[in-house]
Amino acid sequence: MTRCGGAGARGPAATLRRTFAGARAALLVAAAALAAGCASVPALAPAPPGETLSGRLAMRVEAHGNESARAFSAAFDLRGDPVAGELGLSTPLGSMLAQARWRGDEAVLVTPRGSRSFADLDQLTREALGESLPIAAWFDWLRGRPWPGAPSTPLAGAGAGFAQLGWTVDLERLGTGAVVATRERPAPTVRVRIQVDPS
Repeated sequence: MTRCGGAGARGPAATLRRTFAGARAALLVAAAALAAGCASVPALAPAPPGETLSGRLAMRVEAHGNESARAFSAAFDLRGDPVAGELGLSTPLGSMLAQARWRGDEAVLVTPRGSRSFADLDQLTREALGESLPIAAWFDWLRGRPWPGAPSTPLAGAGAGFAQLGWTVDLERLGTGAVVATRERPAPTVRVRIQVDPS
């Protein structure tokens, strides 16, 4: 039986804090995990066949107001599609940090402490990472194309890419498997660099 609160709840949170050296994103993951420890949420069905991408991602949030800059990095596995899929985050040694699962209008955050449901991926990523990330669009962005679910604008200049959903997607290094997405508004500026492993 899982106990909620008390001394037994401190171990996983302390481990996450040590793993990320105080990064705010890790603390938010730990907080979500502790909150989820007392909730019972049915697991979603496995993601259907679709895209399968893995690699490493690094997110940096610039300083803004009284908030210091913060950074987060993890190995990732992205499976399924924008309608039904999952995104797993893990340490370099393979230990699970968190897993986002979505299907239709349901999104679930799974951590070693339990599960918690959200209305959509926007709310889930904001809770888990401190900022909203357009995960549904990543299936297309990481293949070098705009997501068909929203308007996009090609970028001018030497670096190939496009603007979509308030993000600038830089595809200049797509040949090496790297995509960099930057959101400047609303503040703070958020930059996500995703390095996809070769197929």
